Amino acid sequence: MFRFTTTERADLHTAVLYAFGEANERLETALTVDEVHERLRAVGWYAPVAEQELAGTLKQLVGWGLLDVIFNHAGSFATAEEYERKNLQYSLTKRGEAAFAGVQHAMAMLASAGALQTAVLDAIADRLGELESLLRDPDPGRNRRIFTSLQELEGHLDGLRGNTKQFNGELQRLLRVEGTDLTTFHEVKSATVAYLQEFVTNLEQRGDVIAAALRGVAAHGVSVLHARALDGADLPKVPGADHATPWLAARAARWDGLRLWFAPGDGGVPRVRQLHDVARRAIVSLLQVLDRITDSRRRSSSAAADFRTLARWFATAPGEDDAHRLWDAAFGLGPARHAHLGHADAELIPAGVSWQEAEPVAVSALLRSRGRTERMGRTGRVRDVVALRAERRARAEKERAELEAAWAALATTGAMRLSQLGELDHETFGRLLDLLGRALAERPDSTGFRRAVTSDGRVEIVLRAPDDGAVAVLRTSEGWFRGPDYLIDVRSPGLAGDPPSSGPSEAHGRASGLSEAHGRVLGQGEAHGRAAGA
Repeated sequence: MFRFTTTERADLHTAVLYAFGEANERLETALTVDEVHERLRAVGWYAPVAEQELAGTLKQLVGWGLLDVIFNHAGSFATAEEYERKNLQYSLTKRGEAAFAGVQHAMAMLASAGALQTAVLDAIADRLGELESLLRDPDPGRNRRIFTSLQELEGHLDGLRGNTKQFNGELQRLLRVEGTDLTTFHEVKSATVAYLQEFVTNLEQRGDVIAAALRGVAAHGVSVLHARALDGADLPKVPGADHATPWLAARAARWDGLRLWFAPGDGGVPRVRQLHDVARRAIVSLLQVLDRITDSRRRSSSAAADFRTLARWFATAPGEDDAHRLWDAAFGLGPARHAHLGHADAELIPAGVSWQEAEPVAVSALLRSRGRTERMGRTGRVRDVVALRAERRARAEKERAELEAAWAALATTGAMRLSQLGELDHETFGRLLDLLGRALAERPDSTGFRRAVTSDGRVEIVLRAPDDGAVAVLRTSEGWFRGPDYLIDVRSPGLAGDPPSSGPSEAHGRASGLSEAHGRVLGQGEAHGRAAGA
């Protein structure tokens, strides 16, 4: 949307938008190229602009969606040239209006200064009091005044938030800045401290008054307030367009923002109190800065003066040795920390060899950064995982064998009754429950069959509920299980078989733990377990 501000001709693009903005102020919605050219001087653009350059600018703004092209079919043109020049008219799109408003807001922010205005707090309290008195009167004729009062209240809140944020930013920059003119710097910060102290006075009392006024309006109902304001807003009633819903949503958001500032519903600290704390901390910081400035004025010398004096001493030193002693006394530099390092084989380097001629010694990077050398320790022993791998492989093979055995025991050559399985191993019984649970979790098809496969896709079960209501009893080494005598077909996918189905179940003994795990899935019934000796 703001791409026009980053081009080489950003100034001309902005001036053209300003020309259209000024035309909108006069309720002129469309301009020709000649009219745009004439209005550029009115908005402050005095540089000559060629016709082709202006036409290219308009075309570029159209391409960015900021301007719209309109053909003036109602005009009368004497010549073909006049038709080409005056037939095309340009107007701001909604995107262009937003971009122009954004530029205006940015320029206004750069030119304005933040402020903490107690008058705004008083105006907010007055508007809330007026709304509370208006809500007491049920006369619909008061709805227009309710609408205007609500608009004024929201405008005051926006002004308070905007000015507060801007002033806080300027205040923090003031705390960081170091002025070159200490006298002016001292005066500015002293005036700011006085300004903050005046604002903080009675701030809490004003906040309490606004909070009480908010509660008074809320007692009549915030929804009632917004409904009556909507009635007084006289929004256009366009078929197929709902202007009321977004308008009410915006009012509700503004009201929540007002409560956050003065009376938050969650029991939190109002932002006006936080503003009070920020102002007090700023006063303390400014006073500390002023104290430092005063102390610096009282000092007879500064760091710069000390260095200049030291430079004069160096310049007047009698000799080089005296200059070295002066250096050591002024800066207190000690010997290099790596001077104690020696060669790996010290016998190869005679003691009388100069360090300039000797082989270099490696200096640790840690010595330069931390002031100490590395301590090399023993490398940790690598763990032998051969036995662990063998154990895990054996366990996986055992589980796979048990699983294959369970599937083999459950495999059928065709459709059969659940009661025909007879007595099962407890592990195989658990696999059977898992298959039944998967099948009963699926929806039956048009023929009443339910189909499911295991997670690895190797085994498929087809199930159907018994038509005769028969009950099957399966026995395991841990107890017995009772449920509908489903017609089942357990097979590998791709083999022929007839399908089967579902129902409630009841388990006995330790098998009840399995039946309860699958009871919710087993559809219409709930599994019940009994002790094995029952």
